[in-house]
Amino acid sequence: MPVGVIVGYDGSPAANAAIDAGALLFPGAHGWITYLWVPPFASDRVRHRLRAVARDTNELSAMVEREGEHQAQRLVAMGVTLARTAGWDAEPLLKRTWGAEGLRFAQVVEEVHADLVLVGSRGLGGTQAVLGSISDMVVHYSVRPVVVVPHPMLATEYEALPEGPVLVGWDGSPGAETAFTAAGRVFPERDVLPVFVSEDTGATPSRDNPSGMGAHEVLQLHADRRHGSHARAVSEALVAAAADRGAAALVVGSRGRSTARKILLGSVALGALHHSHCPVMVVPSAWKDSSSGAEAAVAAD
Repeated sequence: MPVGVIVGYDGSPAANAAIDAGALLFPGAHGWITYLWVPPFASDRVRHRLRAVARDTNELSAMVEREGEHQAQRLVAMGVTLARTAGWDAEPLLKRTWGAEGLRFAQVVEEVHADLVLVGSRGLGGTQAVLGSISDMVVHYSVRPVVVVPHPMLATEYEALPEGPVLVGWDGSPGAETAFTAAGRVFPERDVLPVFVSEDTGATPSRDNPSGMGAHEVLQLHADRRHGSHARAVSEALVAAAADRGAAALVVGSRGRSTARKILLGSVALGALHHSHCPVMVVPSAWKDSSSGAEAAVAAD
């Protein structure tokens, strides 16, 4: 059964690159190419032209909304064309909103029952931005896995997307098990490799035989904490492991709605999002395996 992917699209190079990468990660997927249409709806240049011909404020308002909707429809149609050319069964999804775009986008994900979310790292505000960027908010509020595609990616990183392995941050917790299960669900044909990172060279994961892992061996790595927090050390080790092994994607669990202090200080999930050169999939605590209906356990950063 094809994966259902809802794509945050705004016509930017990063958003276009996210569709290209998504088509390689999830071939044959059904895609909702989604654009959030927000006030003042039309561009500055269009509104400037309309002011010269509108007879009054009411007419200007109606003209701005009409022209803005036309612009939005054309933009999302471009994304649909790109996705279909790449092999997806894609359809446009244009949504009007008046604020809190990240939260609204997360709501739209639930409305269409998508399996996962796909955004570019600079397409919807960017994970490079400060707290409050739309991509960050989607990661925090979505109850479906969110795949963030960094931009730009190098040629070798694109080459890894069709067949490269998928690395999963592993610490033996229920949340890590959730992330591993989600990775297997959305990447059914891939080699999925759990990676355990510790500052203690003698440490081992708290679960030796987690359910659903089968015969998978856990790759164990050592984290260097000399230059930051534990979360930063773990995320850097995971990012390095993904690069060394030519991973198509890195998967991490998240507790979901973190506090502002937690976001500012960083976590394993956010560290991976900010520094990975391959796509990162963040699996929230509320994720459910649609193939079994089982509710996921609480995830851990």
